[in-house]
Amino acid sequence: MKSVNSIVSHLIRSTIWIAALYVVGIACAPTSHNHSSEPGISDDEILFGQSAVISGPSQELGKGMRLGIEAAFHEANLNGGIHGRELKLKTLDDGYEPDYAADTTEWLIEKDRGFALIGAVGTPTSRVAAPLAHDAGVPFLAPFTGAEFLHDPALDNVLNVRASYHQETEEMVLRLTEHLRMKRVAVLYQDDSYGLNGLEGVKLALERRGLEPIGSWRYQRNADVLDAVATEIIEADPEAVIIIGTQVPVATTVEAVGRHIDPVFMTVSFGGGIALADALGKAGEGVYVAQVVPFPEDPTIPVVARYHAALSRYSPQARPGFVSLEGYLAGRLAVFGLQACGRDVSRQCFMDGLRTSEAIDIDGFRLKFGPGNNQGSNKVFLTTIGSDGKYHRADKLELGF
Repeated sequence: MKSVNSIVSHLIRSTIWIAALYVVGIACAPTSHNHSSEPGISDDEILFGQSAVISGPSQELGKGMRLGIEAAFHEANLNGGIHGRELKLKTLDDGYEPDYAADTTEWLIEKDRGFALIGAVGTPTSRVAAPLAHDAGVPFLAPFTGAEFLHDPALDNVLNVRASYHQETEEMVLRLTEHLRMKRVAVLYQDDSYGLNGLEGVKLALERRGLEPIGSWRYQRNADVLDAVATEIIEADPEAVIIIGTQVPVATTVEAVGRHIDPVFMTVSFGGGIALADALGKAGEGVYVAQVVPFPEDPTIPVVARYHAALSRYSPQARPGFVSLEGYLAGRLAVFGLQACGRDVSRQCFMDGLRTSEAIDIDGFRLKFGPGNNQGSNKVFLTTIGSDGKYHRADKLELGF
């Protein structure tokens, strides 16, 4: 049972948060006249809402998703918008905390009356946001998480761009056991629905091969990994450590453990990206990261070339990255659905067009939805951070990369 002090503290934080949202809402309130009965649709705009982490240790994830979505929307707007309407994105900061995500999601739905929610960041926050969107009949598009519950086809308002964490961890375990013949695999995970979902994926993948983790440890969301946990991992002496976390805990664990033993380190896509490579520095060499979108620095890939052009026009100083590329794909998916509806846009038309369409080709990156399938892509591949601090394809795992 929560203490009285903790309850009071939560109420105070929530009151301050709601007050802040109120101020933001006044400052950013839409000014266009809405002659449509559909929320978020006015004569000249279509409004999307995003609840994401914009502050705190995981802020680069939310900022990256926002950047990619805005680049895609800006690209569409430069070409005349969608049947004469400009696309707008309003982002509210949920701090990667479920309580705040509930407040920001409700605000975007009820106060801002967004047409759809797009690019939510994180499993624990999506776990509270997705049901709110479902109950309100609001599309929940392209969340930046591979959480298994969001891939339930019964969630008819959810469309996922990416593969699931279970698919990512299966790929990791397959490579460790087949390429490197490893059996002693340990897991460090964030102590919430995100970490538990990843832990479950690792356990299932190992179980299919007659194995189990030699140990598993947890840490608290938005907190550092304790020295005692790093010490226990060192004492267990695993051949590989799979980390289900965000970039700061991943980096601190790799550095702390790597000073004493030399296991293979792996993490899922949510923990990887520019921020992880920057945080690791020289300690990042040889760290493996699962990815679910193409290489963001390879302009020979058609969708990446288009992404580069859009990013350059919208934010010339921005660095291409896996996270903002995923955001760009989310934005392009939204554009596809809206274009298919014509001028008479509705949420029902938008979702039906995406779910019943043939394969959606976004410059070579193909997504396929349909009845009973709300997951567009199953693509998973491994990357590794090189001595140059950049990501490289890891088609074959080898020790001493």
